[in-house]
Amino acid sequence: MLKKVAQTPKISNVKAAVLGFQHLLAMYSGDVLVPLLIGAALHFSAQQLTYLVSIDIFMCGIATFLQLKRTPLTGIGLPVVLGCAVQAVNPLIQIGKTYGLGTMYGSIIGAGIFIFLIGGLFSKIKHLFPPVVTGSLITIIGFTLIPVAFENLGGGDATAKNFGNLQALGIGFLTIAVILVLSVFGKGFLKSISILIGILVGTLAAGAVGMVSLQPVAEASWFHLPTLFYFGTPHFEWSSILTMILVSLTTMVESTGVFFALGDITGRKIESADLKRGYRAEGLAVILGGLFNTFPYSTFSENVGVVQLSGVKTRKPIYFSAAFLVLLGLLPKIGALATVIPSPVLGGAMIVMFGIVGIQGVRMLAQVDFSNNNNLLVAAVSIGLGLGVTVQTNIFQFLPASLQIMLSNGVVVGSLAAVLLNLIFNHRPRPTRRQPQEVQSTKRSAVKAPAGQLNEAH
Repeated sequence: MLKKVAQTPKISNVKAAVLGFQHLLAMYSGDVLVPLLIGAALHFSAQQLTYLVSIDIFMCGIATFLQLKRTPLTGIGLPVVLGCAVQAVNPLIQIGKTYGLGTMYGSIIGAGIFIFLIGGLFSKIKHLFPPVVTGSLITIIGFTLIPVAFENLGGGDATAKNFGNLQALGIGFLTIAVILVLSVFGKGFLKSISILIGILVGTLAAGAVGMVSLQPVAEASWFHLPTLFYFGTPHFEWSSILTMILVSLTTMVESTGVFFALGDITGRKIESADLKRGYRAEGLAVILGGLFNTFPYSTFSENVGVVQLSGVKTRKPIYFSAAFLVLLGLLPKIGALATVIPSPVLGGAMIVMFGIVGIQGVRMLAQVDFSNNNNLLVAAVSIGLGLGVTVQTNIFQFLPASLQIMLSNGVVVGSLAAVLLNLIFNHRPRPTRRQPQEVQSTKRSAVKAPAGQLNEAH
């Protein structure tokens, strides 16, 4: 049963703007990371990479607006932020290297059309996601992101010789300490922006010891507009589209878990109609990403932690966050300011946020009846598989490349395991229809039975 959550009091535009900026910082590194990884792998020039990063940020804002505003067709209307789907990085690099940029963007457009069309059907199978499944999925999402947080905490490059040096660790743990102190001892609004203040204090401390470079700001241009088909017209190739459709299915499952987690936090019951609008909004965002030569977009789980920690559960801060993303995407020089935040600072903030996401999953699992051994097995095995694949990503290296794309992702493995195991263990066949003689016999015995036995019989 969905718990009732007290309504968040109205907040001023100034407070909402600051909270929106906090949401932006929570997901900014993930948004910037995807174009940097793909651009570097496909040997983009500096000018191309600048466009890719900036317009990607712009499209994140547009995608978030699509999800925030409820219309008859699109928008789930929850405090969600959309960003680049990290699961798509390796498949897009492989498609781009093999077939070229046109095919890569054609596969994104094809996947977006699929998501939009399949949204209605996908929303009707939400019975496949009871609390034991969604709770396990959110737990996996949060805890499988912890290694990413720790890599940033150590400096961002685990292969570097100075990875985990004392300076990086000191800055990262300082960020964590500031967030914790403000979260525990802060009052009101100060407490709600603890992550933002932690990031700002950590960045200032890092700048004092020479860890902050303003070169990206100096090299960025002041203004540009998004351009349709900037890298060329899309080309549609069936195997590439199929690959991206498979990846899109995993992001839809992840988004489903995030929708239910935010529904749990905000006290709103998520219906099939809500899910359908949410999927369609993501599908439309993915189509736009392909048309403007950026990336697939999905609901970011990182911001669940921000909503939980800030205690502000309205959409108003997210509207500001989306507006900031659009503005930063149009003004690369201003947007580049966020890129100067050192990796250890981001890592420290990520540990808190991702940990909260994982614990939100644990809270959802608290609603599950674990006296039922089947539920225990579903949660145990799915979480175990999801975390295991995250730690040992090369365990499926001898499988075909198409399967490796799917099975090297802990969220994919864990969510598929949770859904399948729940179907196998908790599926109950409908009772067979009894013969008329049996029905009459039951009615006669029920008349004579005490009330307790009557209830038990039914």
